[in-house]
Amino acid sequence: MNAFRIQGVLFSILALGTALSSLLFARLSPQTELIILAVLIVTLGVPHGALDTIFAKQIYNTRTPLQWTVFSIVYLCLALVVVGIWLLSPFVFLCGFLLISMAHFSGDLAGGTPWPVQVVYGGAILILPLTLHSEEVSQLFTLLGGSSAAHSVTFGLKLLSWPWLFACCVSIAAELKIDKFTAFELAALTLLAVAAPPLIAFTVFFCTMHSARHVMRTLKLAGNASPTFLSLAATVPMAGVLALSLISWRYFPESSIDSRIVQFIFVGLAALTVPHMALVEQARVSGWMKAEIHG
Repeated sequence: MNAFRIQGVLFSILALGTALSSLLFARLSPQTELIILAVLIVTLGVPHGALDTIFAKQIYNTRTPLQWTVFSIVYLCLALVVVGIWLLSPFVFLCGFLLISMAHFSGDLAGGTPWPVQVVYGGAILILPLTLHSEEVSQLFTLLGGSSAAHSVTFGLKLLSWPWLFACCVSIAAELKIDKFTAFELAALTLLAVAAPPLIAFTVFFCTMHSARHVMRTLKLAGNASPTFLSLAATVPMAGVLALSLISWRYFPESSIDSRIVQFIFVGLAALTVPHMALVEQARVSGWMKAEIHG
């Protein structure tokens, strides 16, 4: 069993355990839960994007200080455009964030997985919580984009939620005949997204599946890169993100602490996801995951 399979099995076990414990045990207070999950997302989830410098080096042959400066400016400008969209039109922001996240998450599964299964998987963590937790999802969207945008987006996702669950079940059954590991990952994600509270489910998925698998693939792509470059590739961008985060927190619109944390985390994720996808999806389309072995 290769490293990707081991990581997938570990995620699946954790996801199933989280789903079960969510059904059996009482939750922490909402604010305590939100703070803990925010810390986990920032420390375990966000850092995978810091390795985008490896993609810049591999895809664009970025080498000189001038090239790295241009890359950094373009990356930052794309992120600022997303923040601007959030400020101007929360509804457009919410819809865009959900769509790009679905597309991005769909690449988690092993190379060669049929595209319909990838699409179903990519939307699972975003749509399935609406089966049993639509009110909580609506509250989160309200904190993020206001009641009007939240109502419209929640209504649309709720219409999709039960058909999407059916599609997940069909995909699991189909993958059982092709790749039992992928079927296990999708089944665990489905149960996690349906049973666990939305923020808990997203945190477990984002940190222990999406981020972990992305880091593994990126390091594989890096090949024989020197330890010095890998260290700088991870620490310098992360230091920049943390610095910008502290500045952004200072100038975020005044609101309740819950709303501020939700906005800070998810607007930040959306802002970083757009330039991140511009790099990662090129690598995925060019076939860098095809070397992964099924079974």
